[in-house]
Amino acid sequence: MAKLRLSVCLLILVCPAALLRAEPTTREVADARLPGKVKDAEMLAAKLDRLLAARWVEAGVQPAAAADDAEFLRRVYLDLAGTIPSVSEVRDFLDDRSPDKRRRVIDRLLEGPEYAAHFTNVWRAAWLPDNVNVDNFGLRFPFESWLRVRLKENMGYDRMVREILTATPPAGGRGDFQNGLMAANNGLSPVSFALANENKPENLAGSSSRLFLAVRLECAQCHNHPHARWTREQFWQYAAFFAGGTQGNRREIAIPGLGKSVSARFPDGTEPAFKQGASGRITLAYWATSADNKFFARAGANRVWAHFFGSGLIEPVDDMLRDGEQSEVLDELARQFAAQNFDLKFLIRTIVNTRAYQLTSISNHESQDDPLLFARMAVKGLTTEQVVASLMEATGYQAPAGQAPGLSGTGLLRADLGGSFARQLGKSTEFQTSIPQALALMNGRFVKDATSLERSGTLAAVANAPFMNTAERIETLYLAALGRKPTAEESRRLVRHVTEGAASGDSNKVLADVFWALLNSSEFIFNH
Repeated sequence: MAKLRLSVCLLILVCPAALLRAEPTTREVADARLPGKVKDAEMLAAKLDRLLAARWVEAGVQPAAAADDAEFLRRVYLDLAGTIPSVSEVRDFLDDRSPDKRRRVIDRLLEGPEYAAHFTNVWRAAWLPDNVNVDNFGLRFPFESWLRVRLKENMGYDRMVREILTATPPAGGRGDFQNGLMAANNGLSPVSFALANENKPENLAGSSSRLFLAVRLECAQCHNHPHARWTREQFWQYAAFFAGGTQGNRREIAIPGLGKSVSARFPDGTEPAFKQGASGRITLAYWATSADNKFFARAGANRVWAHFFGSGLIEPVDDMLRDGEQSEVLDELARQFAAQNFDLKFLIRTIVNTRAYQLTSISNHESQDDPLLFARMAVKGLTTEQVVASLMEATGYQAPAGQAPGLSGTGLLRADLGGSFARQLGKSTEFQTSIPQALALMNGRFVKDATSLERSGTLAAVANAPFMNTAERIETLYLAALGRKPTAEESRRLVRHVTEGAASGDSNKVLADVFWALLNSSEFIFNH
């Protein structure tokens, strides 16, 4: 069986370079009946495209071709919903001849339940430190519950960050966590952020400045920053905002080893104007998330851009204040993000409507290789949640009652994969597949069951469909696993392979091996 499946892998072109590409079309003029924010997002996307095109001309870049419909649909599903599309969704989209079908699928995904579930994973991975406190003290689940509700409400990015910065643990510490959580905000609180940072002012200062302002102040915790203008005293002035919780009025902190204390002061050098009864954390939260803050909108917009492209407009996304780092595209995106009251859906809708987002990942010129020019789409590794949800969708897996696909935790499918797909750290474009991951897909119990006629919903339906011929069965498996139809050459070779298997009484077994090979291909495990 192993030899047979390996032979099928060789028959399949994993990332074919000759996909049928639709001719790029001119962006349609916004329909006057569209909601205002949708029109505003499309207008901003067109402006960003002009700015990027000017950069390409200046750099002598030949941008890649537009992604065809199949490539675009799979990409936007993974990026917005955290999973691949179903066979019926792919067929319907490919058959649709409407000029605005891409816009409509973007809008539908943003309003669907999968958006909140997927971006709960995205923001939790970005904001909650990946350390032993998170898992050992059960901090992940309540943080995700809070995130999911806020994303369903489409709460402004600024308000979400303010809630994070002002949430403090109960006085009893971790032991009273659950009681304190239930008492706060009707049981919804992002207090896990403070607990994961041990509620220490220096830890909260380092995490919050890096995540929400894209400033690595922690590099100045013990000495002046080696590469930026930040001083040790500035770090501790910022940390002083976290010294008194949300109820206390303590606004100063001692610098370890120096025998001196400093008062709370913003990193841009301005003095805080404390309102009566307002704590340091509350004062900091409103300064940090202000539309006038030159750090906040740019940091948030750059981080969201990096989610979709694998790289930010300025890199690294958590340290954007290096000398000479400029981006007209980011400046305009951040300005409009703030003007739209930090509406995340507006920001996302803008980005995925750009020409840059809808370029193919297939390179046809060396000038497209600089990732910061965005002249072609980068290939990104899937997260754990995307792998789980996509396997469920491709194979027809039915989750147990009450368990949603793609949610973090120790669900049945995660247990079957044996933890092989650990949380990915760093940039998605620098993903490295490990041996345990490869073995989990090749020989794991779930994939074995999912590619058997007895237990696979998808495979059984395809193999037993009396109205399908061999070519149509292969096409359906391609649509289920890869979100596209096979090329003419792939179809010809695999039809012959399955037909030869039928001659020996093994057609269904060979069909199962084709499905197994597709699920083990790099085309399945990457977003491109």
